[in-house]
Amino acid sequence: MSSPASRAGMSGRTTQDPAATAPPRRLLALLGSPPARLVLFALLALACAAAYYLINANGNINFVLTYRSQKVAAMVLVGIAVAISTVLFQTITANRILTPSIMGFDSLYALLQTVLVFVTSAFGVGTLSSAMNFGLSAVLMVISSTALFLWLFGGPRRSLYLMVLVGIIFGTLLRSLATLLQRIMEPNSFLTLQSRLFASFTNADPALLPIAAVLVVAVSLVIWLRSDELDVLALGRELATMLGVNYRRTVLIGLVGMAVLVSVSTALVGPITFFGLIVANLAYQLAGTHRHRYVLPVAALLSIITLVGAQAVLEHLFGMGTVLSVIIEFVGGIVFIVLLLRNGRQR
Repeated sequence: MSSPASRAGMSGRTTQDPAATAPPRRLLALLGSPPARLVLFALLALACAAAYYLINANGNINFVLTYRSQKVAAMVLVGIAVAISTVLFQTITANRILTPSIMGFDSLYALLQTVLVFVTSAFGVGTLSSAMNFGLSAVLMVISSTALFLWLFGGPRRSLYLMVLVGIIFGTLLRSLATLLQRIMEPNSFLTLQSRLFASFTNADPALLPIAAVLVVAVSLVIWLRSDELDVLALGRELATMLGVNYRRTVLIGLVGMAVLVSVSTALVGPITFFGLIVANLAYQLAGTHRHRYVLPVAALLSIITLVGAQAVLEHLFGMGTVLSVIIEFVGGIVFIVLLLRNGRQR
């Protein structure tokens, strides 16, 4: 049986050629089998966390460890949610250059935050608490995205391509509405809004971490337990149906799980557009197999290594001279352009 990537290429879907993008085989051989690689990446993630905890840990050690633990927990939760949701979305769409942000999640979050700030400032209510803001953002994003998925998959002729097209259109519409409200907003309210529209891993409310942890762990576990179905799903709708997978049900479960993960991570720290694209494509290269049983945890661990390691470098070596999310978006944009160019040459 051929790999999912070759099947997708035969069916005309937009995927990368593994032979054209894989690292040198000698380097991959040094990493060992997929379980050995998983252990290696887990050790690297622990090493990055230890470095973040211990470097420049001066003064009251209990206060330092508590303060840094909250930031590490936020980065771990966001890393897991973004990595798993991106791999899941790319499996469902059979396209390795798409991310959940293509469905307009970032635009929806920006509009929700804009409306909340605009309404509270207009009526003199004051800013909402972080817990209420998190709850409203997560619930509204999950409800709206789930309603969109159910509508698009409600009929017998609905397709993923229609879903992606509708997502792009809705994203543009929501972004335009948010921009309109921002132009007529008071300057002070606009400054308050700007702090919410950029991802910040250091300003996550510690009180929200337990709720986010329960949601992320529960959804991630459900998705991982369906890894075998995802392996078959990656072969395409026709083959998956022939092999006994309920395609519509599996896709709906995956899309709803993806919506929950993206909504929680976005509501917790803000929108991250290209980060999932980076770690997902690295996981495909470094997992050593196409099986989701290994690709999903490898992507999550690579995400944790990237976030915690990069935050340790920025905070302890460069004194927080810049924001991590800005670097992620810059590098992710370059990766996205490279993938587009490679795909164009292969076609």
